[in-house]
Amino acid sequence: MFESFIQTIQDLISASGFANITGGQAIMILISFALIYLAIRRQFEPLLLLPIAFGMLLANLPLAGLGSAEEGGLIYYLYKGVKLGIYPPLIFLGVGAMTDFGPLIANPKSFILGAAAQIGIFLTFVGALMLGFTSPQAGSIGIIGGADGPTAIFLTSKLAPELLGPIAVAAYSYMALVPIIQPPIMKLLTTKKERGIVMAQLRPVSKLEKIVFAILVTLVVSFIVPAAAPLIGMLMLGNLLKESGVTERLNKTVQNELMNIVTIFLGVSVGATANAEVFLSAQTLGIIALGLAAFCVGTAFGVLFGKLMCFFTKGKVNPLIGSAGVSAVPMAARVSQKVGQKENPGNFLLMHAMGPNVAGVIGSAVAAGVLLSILG
Repeated sequence: MFESFIQTIQDLISASGFANITGGQAIMILISFALIYLAIRRQFEPLLLLPIAFGMLLANLPLAGLGSAEEGGLIYYLYKGVKLGIYPPLIFLGVGAMTDFGPLIANPKSFILGAAAQIGIFLTFVGALMLGFTSPQAGSIGIIGGADGPTAIFLTSKLAPELLGPIAVAAYSYMALVPIIQPPIMKLLTTKKERGIVMAQLRPVSKLEKIVFAILVTLVVSFIVPAAAPLIGMLMLGNLLKESGVTERLNKTVQNELMNIVTIFLGVSVGATANAEVFLSAQTLGIIALGLAAFCVGTAFGVLFGKLMCFFTKGKVNPLIGSAGVSAVPMAARVSQKVGQKENPGNFLLMHAMGPNVAGVIGSAVAAGVLLSILG
């Protein structure tokens, strides 16, 4: 009887996660703890980083079978929304409903800064090719430079789904680290005088202009780059729900309930792709390094083009707003405001920086569409 009891205990232990955990799984669980800390304690993009981190934790629990590739499980079916390209456009729908395109419409030159910040995507694409990544993988790595998590996930799910875990974690990590990464680059490339430039107040934008803008951008971008239509179309639909004034119920649902549900599903299922076998490799370290380079280069080109605009307008444009050309909305615009106000407490750059910032959202989606059209 006693021997039978001992055998039962041994069987339970041998079938438990404690007896079957690998070194790689243990490391990944510790990494998930670090990301959970950053999300909760440091509040780095917590709405997405926390679900991603917990999804990573679930995927690396021994014998639990909760990875996105574990057929038949809950997360396996949630991941279908990523694999089929459903979640990212729905996230864009919510972003559109929460975004004011007024600053961009009032200052159309902001499109130049939004476009300039996407240069990092294509330079990193070339760099990744030179390091031996395939063309689809290089395109997926380059898009990290847009600092747009949903766009990175959308493109990677189409071109290189095997890299989805590392790329998603890198993209959202750099989005969260915008207040840390960008200021040193901004200060390095600008003078104290340039950072203190006060810009003239933007003109008011009418409701009609915003409605026409949403429809016009959808048509123009979709005709030029059809592959970008799912992202741009949903972004502008969300904005139209906001600006039309006749769909308040839908607008509130998109901003709140729908956005929250999709964010949870997207975050957990993407995080669950980051199992130890995929994540703990030299390739992943290369992806993280290249993603950081893409983001830094994009920020630098945005600021440099801001300096050019400052020169041609004879000092009417503060170059700091160019850093907001990456599409981390609205965090990048807030960083421009913060850095500018340190030099001149009376400087208010937030609304000016929102122009390049929302232009960056459009620009990153267009860049993804271009890469998908060429490499898909």
